[in-house]
Amino acid sequence: MNVLIIEDEKLNAIRLQKILLEIDSHTEIVAILDTIADSVQWLRLNPHPNLILMDVRLADGICFEIFTQVEITVPVIFTTAYDEYALRAFKVNSIDYLLKPIDMEELKGSISKFKQQHTQKISPGTIEEVVAIIKKQNANYRSRFLIPYRDGYKTIIVPDIAYFYSENKITNIVTRDAKEQAVSYTMDELEEQLDPAIFFRANRQYLINIKSLESIHNYFNGKLKLILIPAAATDIHISKEKASQFKRWLDS
Repeated sequence: MNVLIIEDEKLNAIRLQKILLEIDSHTEIVAILDTIADSVQWLRLNPHPNLILMDVRLADGICFEIFTQVEITVPVIFTTAYDEYALRAFKVNSIDYLLKPIDMEELKGSISKFKQQHTQKISPGTIEEVVAIIKKQNANYRSRFLIPYRDGYKTIIVPDIAYFYSENKITNIVTRDAKEQAVSYTMDELEEQLDPAIFFRANRQYLINIKSLESIHNYFNGKLKLILIPAAATDIHISKEKASQFKRWLDS
């Protein structure tokens, strides 16, 4: 059995590998990957394994982006911290899941299920349904931020935010009137808390409001260049791999 592990936490990846080999010493771990970009590249360049173990949240985003960039027709066992309602969606759609921290007996059961149903295929529609259920479950998106201000606090409502950017490990809000304010959230946390129909993670540094877009330009090597209002301090580029996802977001 050839297994691909996609997991951005090194200790979790090592533990998964150890447990898999304890369950079946003939298991071959073909690769351990920690990002969407690396996973897409590997899956494009290599024969697909028999089984994939995939963390839902990776270093550069949510794992479902992988399915929008490369066709996966082998069974996937998701490892996730999502609540039980969302987890039922995986089970109903015949995609198994494991709740972190990974339990050996549960993983053994998942492997047994895989071996019994090894001919099962994952259709794009199944993945889309799972994504939709997870988004629906997390539909209560943030509407405002409480910010320390002078000797008290002030509120910034989300519709007034043009974009977020990260610099030197500090995350900043840029409002429509070009004012900036630091916030105590990472870009990954903000991406999860904000409505994905309104905000898009352009790259590691920028999370943008669709209403802040002034123009979009083709750039070198299939990239896109974004011009925002108010203007950003640096050029904002969307990678070739992410450009198609960005266009679908704009056209949705």
